[in-house]
Amino acid sequence: MNHIIEARGLSKTYGSTKAVDHIDLNIPAGRIVGLIGPNGAGKTTALKVILGLATFEGELSVLGFDPYRERDKLMEQVCFIADVAVLPRWIRVWQAIEVVEGLHPGFNREKCMASLAKTKISQNQKVKHLSKGMVAQLHLALVMAIDVKLLVLDEPTLGLDILYRKQFYTNLLNDYFDEDRTIIITTHQVEEVEHILTDLLFIQDGKIVLDRTMEEVADKYAELMTSADNAEAARQLGPRSEQVIFGKYIFLFEDVGRDHLSPLGEVRTPSVADLFVAMMNGDVS
Repeated sequence: MNHIIEARGLSKTYGSTKAVDHIDLNIPAGRIVGLIGPNGAGKTTALKVILGLATFEGELSVLGFDPYRERDKLMEQVCFIADVAVLPRWIRVWQAIEVVEGLHPGFNREKCMASLAKTKISQNQKVKHLSKGMVAQLHLALVMAIDVKLLVLDEPTLGLDILYRKQFYTNLLNDYFDEDRTIIITTHQVEEVEHILTDLLFIQDGKIVLDRTMEEVADKYAELMTSADNAEAARQLGPRSEQVIFGKYIFLFEDVGRDHLSPLGEVRTPSVADLFVAMMNGDVS
């Protein structure tokens, strides 16, 4: 299998703090990976290491390169988007296009212009005169015109309203993603990306605490919603977490067959958000 990212014992220490703690990873090509964790969990540090912005301990290969020692070569095949506020406010749209065209050999101006033609953005406008949603559209037009193997998105829709957030991910999925590209997304708005994810990584205290495909998540974890009458029977099956909402008991189970759960109530696959909360509370191993 062709792995875009391979890591063994990957670590990064700042003073006495282990921001990334002996991570092992294998991320194949053609995947959309959600890297999810609470603030301070190590997400940003892990991305910095993967993008060659920080030294590291252990073994790490990104697209066959050592990201720190061979960053120039790596960046020809990688694109990164953080919060859209990073674009200079003084720059005009046509200038931004020229800058990216000059910096990245994989940039296709025609493709960028075709994307912008679907928006209300004019080439002579300055970024400071664009709404945040329009800046996101500009960002996406620039990025989707770059032919790379790895796209890293760090809270890319932060501060955008729901319409622009949905448009961002729809365009990303329909107009950019294919089986040769890999996308890594970090976000706190997990409900909005879980439908496009193929893989899920949870990170806490610098460690990967969950590394599964979305299919494996659906097979391994189940959520039961039941009444108080069946709550004790559900507890006998060893749930990983329990909560009560509007008089309904909700249990999260790991490796318990749905045929054992269905007689007790409604069974469904837990959302990424529910699974995340349970794991961050130490309820799921």
